[in-house]
Amino acid sequence: MKIKALTRSLDDHAPARLGDAAPVQRNLDPTMHPFEKPREYTRALNAAKLDRLFAKPFVSAFEGHIDGVYALAKHPKRLDIMASGSGDGEIRLWDVNHQRCTYTYPRAHAGIIQSLCISPLSFSGNASASKRMLSCSTDRTIKVWNADPVPEGYGEYAEYRPDVSDDEQDEDDDDGDVVSGARDANLFSMQPPKLAASEPLSVYQGRTAFHSLSHHAHLPRFASASSTVQVWDLNRGGGSDALMTMSMGVDAVHVVRYNQSETDVLASAGTDRGVTLYDMRSGKALHKVVLTMRANDLAWSPLEPTTFAVASEDYNMYTFDMRNMSSATQIYKGHVGAVMSVDWAPTGQSLVTGSYDRTVRLWDVGKGARSRDVYHTKRMQKVFSVAYTLDARFVLSGSDDGNVRLWKHGASDKLGIVSARERASREYAQALRKRWQSVGDVAKIERQRHVPKPIRSAQKLHHTMSEARRVKEDRRRKHTKRGTMKPKAARKSVVLEEKE
Repeated sequence: MKIKALTRSLDDHAPARLGDAAPVQRNLDPTMHPFEKPREYTRALNAAKLDRLFAKPFVSAFEGHIDGVYALAKHPKRLDIMASGSGDGEIRLWDVNHQRCTYTYPRAHAGIIQSLCISPLSFSGNASASKRMLSCSTDRTIKVWNADPVPEGYGEYAEYRPDVSDDEQDEDDDDGDVVSGARDANLFSMQPPKLAASEPLSVYQGRTAFHSLSHHAHLPRFASASSTVQVWDLNRGGGSDALMTMSMGVDAVHVVRYNQSETDVLASAGTDRGVTLYDMRSGKALHKVVLTMRANDLAWSPLEPTTFAVASEDYNMYTFDMRNMSSATQIYKGHVGAVMSVDWAPTGQSLVTGSYDRTVRLWDVGKGARSRDVYHTKRMQKVFSVAYTLDARFVLSGSDDGNVRLWKHGASDKLGIVSARERASREYAQALRKRWQSVGDVAKIERQRHVPKPIRSAQKLHHTMSEARRVKEDRRRKHTKRGTMKPKAARKSVVLEEKE
């Protein structure tokens, strides 16, 4: 007698190891899944809703400055170190990982800190090799500081308090209320005394106020922006003159940036609304374009050495290709105030801008019609400086209210350890949102962002004015001789003049 029996192996239905997900058998025949697209759309809609539900981009506010924060600088080699400069001339070093101030340079300058940069090179002196930080101010000086006043792994530095005498400071150290980092540093690494770090290593003097600094990627040189563009040598000390001085007929230069890939190229922006490129090998200006309004900041792309972004006074941010600067490659619209600062993500796929309208906006490269996200708080004032962290996971902003704020790059990203299963689920939800981002309610949720009422009113007014200008231009072309002329593209109209 023959008997037919159904048998099933537990290996096909049970998890291989304890804690693993059970294997799922799925028939890939499309005829067996007639409602696959509606089901996928529902999942994408739920994923978009959950993304906005868990969108909490604000991480922390670094308090301590008593004036507005006008300059930020990130450490080129370490993820957890950044510097900030305020309007009262104070510089602070921050530990981003622990969200605290590690060292304070009190009264570093007699004026507003206009720019900061940390050298990517290591310098050796009496102590071990350390980093150098440069700062410039309206007091017509550039100062060089020790950017590593606290050696890593040797305790903490006591914050220098100018209103407390040395005897009282020593008594506090004996009581255990303040940890003397200088004492530990001298004991283990033969570092100079604590107060030495609060004194500049060298000082460069200028005839006019300095507005911006930028360090070379490989050489001990840095460029400064004042009435001219000057290049200085760090090894020659503060008493030396500039290596070269370059100008292209401007009253003042307020932004200067080294190209970190093509290191012989330097870009600057001045008060004459011009953006100029310089060749460091010849020490002369290569090309200059005059924009419709002033450029407040520049940033070179880390992915494409020929591309740079310009933060403009006309509420927009532009990207240019230095090989052809007759027109912008992309216009990023959305702000309702002057764009004061711009920075690229280290991946080269995102941009962040800070504006006079008290918001921080994140952009996807090549998508300028609408920002990807808008960050703001009730107490945040005008944003003068923004920066990405080196891992592209966080954004830093310095505003006029004296706070340095830390934001997440992805508003709904989870901080901390993420399991492999949760990571796969998030990647699947993100792929669904990307596929259905232009369809139905998913598009509406992905597009909609809550902004303060004053900004919403300003957006409506700005849209009304733009529409009125467009209608007026259409009527001029229709009823005058201008109708025979081809209308000029917006990317080309931003450039008024080119000079060689």
